Amino acid sequence: MTHPLSGFTPVEDSARLIRNYRYAVERMMRILGGWIALTPELSAKLLLGRHVWDNAQHADALGRRLPELRAAGGVSEPANAGVVAFMDAVESPQEPHESVERLAGVYGVLKPHLLASYEDHLARANAVYEPPTQRILARCAEDERRHIAAGMVVLRHLAAAPGLASRADAWRATLEALLSAAGGVTGGGLPATVPPTPVDDGIGVSDDPRELIRLEQAGAHFSLPEDLASAIESLAGALIARDTDGVRRRLVVGASLGEGVVPALATLGLTGYRTVAVAKIGRQYLVKMRLEGAGDSVTLSMRWVAADDGWRPAVLDLAALHPARPA
Repeated sequence: MTHPLSGFTPVEDSARLIRNYRYAVERMMRILGGWIALTPELSAKLLLGRHVWDNAQHADALGRRLPELRAAGGVSEPANAGVVAFMDAVESPQEPHESVERLAGVYGVLKPHLLASYEDHLARANAVYEPPTQRILARCAEDERRHIAAGMVVLRHLAAAPGLASRADAWRATLEALLSAAGGVTGGGLPATVPPTPVDDGIGVSDDPRELIRLEQAGAHFSLPEDLASAIESLAGALIARDTDGVRRRLVVGASLGEGVVPALATLGLTGYRTVAVAKIGRQYLVKMRLEGAGDSVTLSMRWVAADDGWRPAVLDLAALHPARPA
């Protein structure tokens, strides 16, 4: 029979585990926040933004628990150098076209491991003197279960294009190897994985990934003044034709092409375009245009103003280059 006071002892061990969890959670929170601006897909951008807040609350709750365990509050501590290397790798996909790697790393590896670690801790925690820790970890586990279910739906949505699912799987395998080598975020080994939660089972309205995907798809159609839409189409034609003189003639007087635009046009075989983002600020429009071809593609950022002779771009900058996806 298990003694009623068995569990994590001494108290220093509990504090160490909390610091280990907090290191992973705090870094994950900062990683997600930093990725929001790098991620072009609206469904993924909204997903990351909503989950940053939850993970910030987890880090805060774990940090406030530490003084109750006779340890310094608000401290994060990696279990070993391998954990640091793993988290560095999770953070490393920084290019706009690496959204599937970002989501695969967090929602396919890191969050499932944290959930498994919390569930393992809860199963072994002593109910007599660890209820505060149990309440914190139960809340963290509930949120992570919801995050994973939503994140994997969005990942599958983004990875539907040819070659992207295999990229996500390869990156997940790389991270899993690093995590295993580190012994998990606590350095004590990998606990058994937790079965995934079905999307319809308590995922929460604000996290419903299908709604995020619908918002992304609805955003593919933008309401623009007819004359502005015509001006954008005319500029796109000149860009696709590599007619840099024609592009310059369409600019506001005194404006110039941003650095990198001309070299990009010179090296890419472009065949089409699509508007991927629009924002109206006063009487001006901010527009992002993606020019696409059989190989690489490019995203341009523009600011359109109404001149005496019609709409003209006052700013035309290179926003991102997108390498061709492997087959």
